[in-house]
Amino acid sequence: MRTTTPTAILRTERGLTLSGTRVTLYDVLGYVRAQWSRKDIGAILRLSDEQLDAALDYIAAHRAGVETEYDMVLHSAGEVRRYWEARNRERLAQIAASPPRPGTEALHAQLAERQALRAAQETAEAGHAGTEEAEDRTSPASS
Repeated sequence: MRTTTPTAILRTERGLTLSGTRVTLYDVLGYVRAQWSRKDIGAILRLSDEQLDAALDYIAAHRAGVETEYDMVLHSAGEVRRYWEARNRERLAQIAASPPRPGTEALHAQLAERQALRAAQETAEAGHAGTEEAEDRTSPASS
């Protein structure tokens, strides 16, 4: 006879987490806020019906607290993202300002040539599309 233990909600270093998983209630709440269906949330997070029920029941029973924690998690994640974006921006600027490594001049020239060719193609395609639209407006069939 197989017995199953009910899914517990545990507080870990990651926050409120479904026991036996790495899924936090904040993961579930994010999808709930985005109005995903119950079926889709379970599928994307690979949760059983029992696990999803436990998460949704806990969120419903402790909505204010979970929402407050979730907002703090989002705020903290935003701060971390802004820090790394700024740091990467500085580093990318340093890289762009540095001269190419010796021996890569031919590659840089080839890349610049391909970029110019692609820009020319995109400009030509945009011009061609504009011409077709103008022709459609002036043709007798559009009257």
